[in-house]
Parts: sequence; C-alpha cells; structure tokens
Amino acid sequence: MFRQLTAVTFGSALLFGCGHALPRVPGFDAAAWRADPYACKNQRRAAVPALTQAKEQLYEARADDVNALLGPPDEEELRAGTEKVYFYYLEPGSQCNAGHARSGAPCISLRFGPLGTVTEVLTDPLSSK
Repeated sequence: MFRQLTAVTFGSALLFGCGHALPRVPGFDAAAWRADPYACKNQRRAAVPALTQAKEQLYEARADDVNALLGPPDEEELRAGTEKVYFYYLEPGSQCNAGHARSGAPCISLRFGPLGTVTEVLTDPLSSK
C-alpha cells in the first residue's frame, strides 16, 4: 500500500511539477497589458521592449502562469495532440473591428508543447509609428 501511494505521489509530482512559475518581469506593466485586450488602446506597444527582453523567462512557463501574467490570449490555436499557440496583439489593427477577426497586426505568439509549457516564443516587429 505504501509503495502504491509513493508511486502515485511521485507520478503526480512529475506530471504537475513540469514547467515553472514566471518571475516578475522588470519594467513590464502587466496590469496595463491585461487592460488592453487585442491591443486596441495601443497600450501594449510600450510594454513590448521589457517583454521581449525577458523572453527567455517565458520558456518552460506553464499556461496558467502565462495567463496570470498576460491575461487570456487574444487568439488561441489548437494544434495536433495537446499543443496550442497563444497570440497576443502588440498594436491596433483590424482585430479591433467588431468580431475581432484575425489580423495581420504584429503579435507575440507562445507555443505550448504536450507538457503544457512554453516551447517557443516569437515576436513580430512593430510597425514604425
């Protein structure tokens, strides 16, 4: 009985222990970012340099921790198996029109692997405004 309990506890630790919590990102105003869904208020643009500078910290982060930092994604794409991609727009574009249709506006995309942690972070360049 003890061996079974130990095996279950160890297995749970492996399953739920994957990934890491996100540390505070210096210079990144998470509240302002989350208050600007789809980047329609153009407040996210100011946060992009701090976020891209801390991009390496996003790798291996869990989806719940990304949601806590950045809020729910503007768009989510489900891939084969359990992989998914979160998209966050960085500046206003056609996504700000009614219905939030997919836009070609610059965005940051975070790809999550089968373990539910970030495996890739891509950032589009901002337009020169």
